[in-house]
Amino acid sequence: MSHLIIQFFRHFPPDISTLVMAMLPISERLALPVSVLGFKEPASEAFVLVVLGNMVPVIGILALAETFHKWISKRADVVGQAWAKAIEHVQLKFAKYEPFGLIGLFLFMAIPTPLNGAYSASLVAFILGYPMRRSMPVLFAGVVTANIIELLLLASASKLF
Repeated sequence: MSHLIIQFFRHFPPDISTLVMAMLPISERLALPVSVLGFKEPASEAFVLVVLGNMVPVIGILALAETFHKWISKRADVVGQAWAKAIEHVQLKFAKYEPFGLIGLFLFMAIPTPLNGAYSASLVAFILGYPMRRSMPVLFAGVVTANIIELLLLASASKLF
């Protein structure tokens, strides 16, 4: 998969490619290794670009989720009803994690697995009702931590091979 991503982004400058990959949900966890190993970017530069790219959807989701939720909740059609049921379902599913609060949100974001990225954590923050001013620093710390872990794993793996 990373080979396909490198092939797609090879026509763009490496900095732009790294930033865009970090913004997309499919490639956000691949952005750092692809940048360092595929594009041969310095690790420190790739790290900064990936953190910045990861924060773009966090800011966007946290800033717009409430407005979108209010708008779609007013709809009486199938879409509005489906949205309300989906939100209720997810709130019930994540209710067991609510006692962990923002620390749980940080841990969810900080563990670099494919499904625990910026998009997921931002949506969880919204669904659990954490205000943007409280969740933003926690998600930023989670993004930084996840990418430090990823960078350390990358450095360890490259020494093995």
